[in-house]
Amino acid sequence: MRLRNIPGSKEAIAQSVHVIQNPGESKGNWKKVFGNQNPVRIEVGMGKGRFIMDMARLNPEYNYIGIEMYDSVLLRAVQKLEQSDENLPNLYFIRMDARNLPEVFGKEEVDRIYLNFSDPWPKDRHAKRRLTSRQFLERYDQILTKEGQVEFKTDNRPLFEFSLEEIQAAGWKLLAHTFDLHHDEDMIKGNVMTEYEEKFSSAGNPIHKLIAVR
Repeated sequence: MRLRNIPGSKEAIAQSVHVIQNPGESKGNWKKVFGNQNPVRIEVGMGKGRFIMDMARLNPEYNYIGIEMYDSVLLRAVQKLEQSDENLPNLYFIRMDARNLPEVFGKEEVDRIYLNFSDPWPKDRHAKRRLTSRQFLERYDQILTKEGQVEFKTDNRPLFEFSLEEIQAAGWKLLAHTFDLHHDEDMIKGNVMTEYEEKFSSAGNPIHKLIAVR
């Protein structure tokens, strides 16, 4: 998918107090960045930021970081937060490539990783780019706490089935999974929707979800 470039997006992001400009400098010190000892949770590929903002708003006892690699998309999240005029001291954004996660977060520094409606990279030769590939699971292993979890939601059945296979191949364990989240009484409890989730579920598309640990 080709993203429309928004003129001035890089400059606006560079000036935002909500964006950590040199995240690698905070490796091992994220609790100091937030000024508390609360667990740190990240969303990789946060899009326009609805999910991560809602999570920060609903759970002030956790620190949240939304990660997005595209300037024009991150800008939308920044604008949404600024226009809401909310004070969310437990939320920051980072513009970065997820392949560099171990360079930004230290060992056992992240409590939970959220992956929501990630790019499916449908061609086989791009499989390692999928955020639930064994290559990415190896990166998550370097930064998650011992009991840390990865939560993944998608409406893409082939990607979900691929993810289930990769988790097993990587030696991880499934805590729970469903092929129809919105009709699963247990897994739907406390669910916070993303923009895509609301759109797809409204159209009748089943939402798949899994929770995995090492």
